[in-house]
Amino acid sequence: MDRTDNAGAEEGEAIIEYGTPDFMILRPGEFVRCAVTGDKIPLAELRYWSVDLQEAYRDAVVSAARLREVQPERRR
Repeated sequence: MDRTDNAGAEEGEAIIEYGTPDFMILRPGEFVRCAVTGDKIPLAELRYWSVDLQEAYRDAVVSAARLREVQPERRR
């Protein structure tokens, strides 16, 4: 299953394995939760996630903030 196989999805939260450039649905559902805000993200609207952290984000702003938070500072 992948993001296009969500026809007739079950209600509730989906379980997703996040990959590059797509994700795999492990347990069907209507949405996943943003790892930062807790907001429900309908699977059809899911665009931002971290493969390394295996978590979803509501939008690009939240995604960038989270990734800055977990990445060590780069020293010159």
